Amino acid sequence: MTAAGFDSTPHSETTESGAQPSAPSIGVFDSGFGGLTVLRSLLERIPSASYTYLGDTARLPYGAKSQATVARYAVSSAKFLVEEQGAEYLVIACNTASALALDEIRASVSVPVLGVVETGANAAQASSRTGDVLVVATAATVESHAYAAACRERGLRALEKACPLLVPLVEEGWIDHPVTREVLSIYLSELMQQTHDAGLMPDTLVLGCTHYPLLRPLIERSVPASLHVIDSAEVTAAQVAEALCAPKDTASAVKPASRFFATDSVSKFRALGSRFLGRPIEGVELVNLGG
Repeated sequence: MTAAGFDSTPHSETTESGAQPSAPSIGVFDSGFGGLTVLRSLLERIPSASYTYLGDTARLPYGAKSQATVARYAVSSAKFLVEEQGAEYLVIACNTASALALDEIRASVSVPVLGVVETGANAAQASSRTGDVLVVATAATVESHAYAAACRERGLRALEKACPLLVPLVEEGWIDHPVTREVLSIYLSELMQQTHDAGLMPDTLVLGCTHYPLLRPLIERSVPASLHVIDSAEVTAAQVAEALCAPKDTASAVKPASRFFATDSVSKFRALGSRFLGRPIEGVELVNLGG
């Protein structure tokens, strides 16, 4: 097993007959659309894989639910991807589910599972020299203190900041809108003041929400140049590739096979999801996972 929790042997070595093994089948799960930024990075990083994406749009937002409810929803989604769609590896591209239900998900399926909170913390550990890390995320993720705990396990101090208005602004398509720039400026100014008050010397900023990669250029222009901004989608894809021993081949002519499922609002998923994925989503299948 690798540090990411993936057993890469079946896909990194040839078989006894000398034939190359089949491409990995990767399931990606989120409560909605944001996880498509993770899939976007995976498609670029591991084009030889086949992908199944599930957005549990009927039951979002997870952030307003109890831990037990989030775990129940996430487990049913994980089982759908593994038991019904044949996913061999599972990426939890949902910060709330990664923060509140990762242990339950891992206990419910027989394949390796990777969550975006741990990938972000791993990347922060590799990046930071001062040991002080900043995290911007949704209110639910911040209230869980999952990033703070994951960073503490890695010998880092983390200061978390909730930025609840950013998700609806991204979903509205206001990626570089004056309103978004102003809201972001307020959040980051508050974060810098909190950093000063706490006596921290951060050199790393983790984007702890899968919507935020769409705002990365704006965020990088808004923070000191000394802060290294970590894109949770990008580092998750890199850590999956490392675990699977997949070569970096962004120029491959292989067109990844992808299927998309949503538990509600298929037309909205197709329209909005295409923005997150950076390419058209031709077909989305409706699936009923119950209450």
